[in-house]
Formats: sequence, structure tokens, C-alpha cells
Amino acid sequence: MHPQPSSPVTELLIRWRSGDNEALQVLMPLVYDEMRRLAHSYLRRERQDHTLQSTALVHEAYVRLTGNALPQWQDRAHFFGIAAHIMRQILVEHARSRNTSKRGGDVVKLAIDGLNDPGEHPDLDIVALDDALQDLARIDSQQSRVVELRFFTGLSIEETAEVLGISVSTVKRDWNTARIWLYRELDRTIAP
Repeated sequence: MHPQPSSPVTELLIRWRSGDNEALQVLMPLVYDEMRRLAHSYLRRERQDHTLQSTALVHEAYVRLTGNALPQWQDRAHFFGIAAHIMRQILVEHARSRNTSKRGGDVVKLAIDGLNDPGEHPDLDIVALDDALQDLARIDSQQSRVVELRFFTGLSIEETAEVLGISVSTVKRDWNTARIWLYRELDRTIAP
């Protein structure tokens, strides 16, 4: 006996992956608000004069999500995990395209509330954070995903555990370990 999908979103994702384009038409209104929440979560940490808006970020993510190489959707949490990763990629691409040098001039900044104590580093270069997360992923990909889901999308510990299919205690441990590693790494990259 096959397990039943846990939500209408999961069922629609499975139908969409099987080639049912009508399922995609029904799915998108169901997930659009959540994708906008994810986009808003990303962009609220951007500097105030950032040119990319939530709607544009959602639309670009939608285009990429509906591309030819669809993942084997597992469930709603898996979908939003992938959507969050795509949004991070879009923001980093946007930041890199606006910069003529990696750390100079018009660097896209993110407030790092959620990563460390407020005021310690009021702004963080999204490109530097992405570079650090890529380095972390080479060391521990799960910790990198935990940071991506917690920091960028604002998912709770419980939601992150659901998306990654791991225990809450593992998420807490990975989140704490990854933050310590990132503090050191980012301090090292911005030190004079």
C-alpha cells in the first residue's frame, strides 16, 4: 500500500511531476502566498534601496521551478525547500550582476538578524554569505541547508526539520554549529 499524500499541495506536486499541467494551474494559487512570504523573508534583510521586489523574485522562482528538469517532488515541504534555494540563487545572481568587484562599491547587503546578536554586524554582504555557505556545504551540506532554510526563509526549527526530514534536535545542533562556523568565516573575510 502506498502512503497517501499529506496535503492537496503534495498531491498536486505529484500530479504535476507526472506531466499533468492542469495540476500546475491548480497548484500555483495554493503556493503563491507562501512563496511571497519566502520572498519577503529574503528581501526584508536586503538594504532598503534594493531593486528586486518580492513579486519579481516569486515570478523568477516560478519560471525556474516550472522548467524542464523537475525534481521528484516528495511533498509540500520539499517544494518549499527547493523554492527557497532557488530564491537564494536569484538574489546572489542579482547581487553579483550589480557588483563590478566582489566586495566593492554597490554591494548588496543583508541584515543578519537571526544569525547573530543585533548590532554586532548590522549588514552582511549576500555574496560573502553565499560564498561562506558554499564553503560550509563542502564541509557539511546539511548544516548549510539548515542555515539557508532558517536564515533566508525564516522557517522555524520544526519546519526546517520537516523540510530536511531530520529531527528537531539535529536541526538545533546543526543551526548552532553552523552559526558559530559562519561567524568565524565571515569575520575572517571582512577583517582588514
